[in-house]
Amino acid sequence: MSQVVTETMVRVENVHKSFGRGAGVVHALRGVSFEVPRGELVALKGRSGSGKTTLLNIVGGLDTPDEGLIEVGGRDLAGLDEEGLLALRRDHIGFVFQSFGLIPILTAAENVGVPMRLRREDPRAREERVELLLSLVGLADHAGQRPTELSGGQQQRVAIARALANNPSLLIADEPTGQLDAETGHGVMELLRAVVRSENVTALVATHDATLLDLADRVLELSDGEIVEV
Repeated sequence: MSQVVTETMVRVENVHKSFGRGAGVVHALRGVSFEVPRGELVALKGRSGSGKTTLLNIVGGLDTPDEGLIEVGGRDLAGLDEEGLLALRRDHIGFVFQSFGLIPILTAAENVGVPMRLRREDPRAREERVELLLSLVGLADHAGQRPTELSGGQQQRVAIARALANNPSLLIADEPTGQLDAETGHGVMELLRAVVRSENVTALVATHDATLLDLADRVLELSDGEIVEV
């Protein structure tokens, strides 16, 4: 059995995606191609509506392209059925969104543990992983607090810890500082940079935040559905 080649974590080749029909069609992506090596932090920039979220959704297996190739960790997403895509998202990809997406009635620790509960992880191992991740994001002392008792920056840190719960190889973040002030956003960006290094995870982050652009290993810009390396 041949081994999966993982030097390139993300491979996108000639991807097209359109919405609508006829005169109202919107070409969100027009022949987008790029690769992301393992352990690299890549920032996606572009004006609102440039296709950043569409591209992230396609790479994350949440949407499908009209044509083109998407590979994550050597896996061709077109060859996966719905169950296979679910397993990919659950076991290999962590998602961080602008809106945090925490469950209000759960504590920070419980929120971080949700992905591991879904995988029926051993409770003791789950608790140890949750404790480690909350320490990693600087929230060890806030494990018992619920989202309403945390600041926006703290909630996003919990969301990042949750995204790392199942040891993903790829972290996808869509405007992770969009609801944060500049200082708090800078802290979150520095955390993402540190996470890429400490967890050996690959990150693909869409942002308008110039701070992340400075912290990224590489910046790709979407313009009129096409991508150019800055």
